[in-house]
Parts: sequence; structure tokens; C-alpha cells
Amino acid sequence: MDALTSLTPFAETLLRAWCGLALLPHAMRCFFGWFPNTGSRILSPTLLANGIERSGFRPGRYWAIYVALVEFVAGPALALGLFTHLAGVLIFLFFLGAAYDHLRFDGYFWNTLGMEYPALWGLVALFFACAGGGALSLDRLFFAAF
Repeated sequence: MDALTSLTPFAETLLRAWCGLALLPHAMRCFFGWFPNTGSRILSPTLLANGIERSGFRPGRYWAIYVALVEFVAGPALALGLFTHLAGVLIFLFFLGAAYDHLRFDGYFWNTLGMEYPALWGLVALFFACAGGGALSLDRLFFAAF
């Protein structure tokens, strides 16, 4: 095993943690109004539900609950490597919907709010949905015997 290959568990853990934790600031903005000057005008659950509804996902208030579940629960679970397969699936589906929505309205490129960014993060989540949490995860610690 060469030196770079031996770093794989650490790189995988860093990617998993970043992918999961990156959802929290977005959740804080959408649900609590934190970070108000960061580009989005969606600063409350009502505004989020209305935006989701305008995009064609109805009813928006139910989808907003799904977004909250993904960003506040599945994101941190993925970061910790806890119930990683389920968390990865939930996050992948969230980003699949976001990528589809952004492709319809904004095109491909991330600098025009296109689907490139959510598609990338969706694929990262899909990797963990399939591969699990890896060697440095709570799944491995608690459920290794299964």
C-alpha cells in the first residue's frame, strides 16, 4: 500500500463530514434567517415552502419538512457516519430534486445557480449511500458486527 492509498480512509471521512455539515448553514438560513446577506432571500420556513411550491413541488410545506429532515438530521448523520446509507439516500434525493429544479430554471453552470453544484453534491451523497460510512465512522464502531 503506498502512502496516498493509506490516506484514503481520512480523505473519505473528510469528504463525508464536509458533505453532511455543509447542509447546516443552509438550514440555519432557510429555517432561522441566519446569514441574511448570502444571496438567498429564503429566510424562513414559509418562504422556503412558497419557493418550493413555485418550483412545482407541491405541497411546499410538506417538502419543507423533508428539507428540514435532510439538512438538520441526515446531514449531521452523514457527517458522523451514522446510518450512512439512509442519510446518503435522503441527501441524494434532496440534491437530485435541487439539480433538476436548477437545470430547468438556471441551466448547467454553478455561477448562474445552475445544476452543476447540487449535482456534484448529490453524487457525493450517492457514493456514501452505496459505500457506507467507511472505516472511520460511527456505523463501523456501532454496527461492525452486522
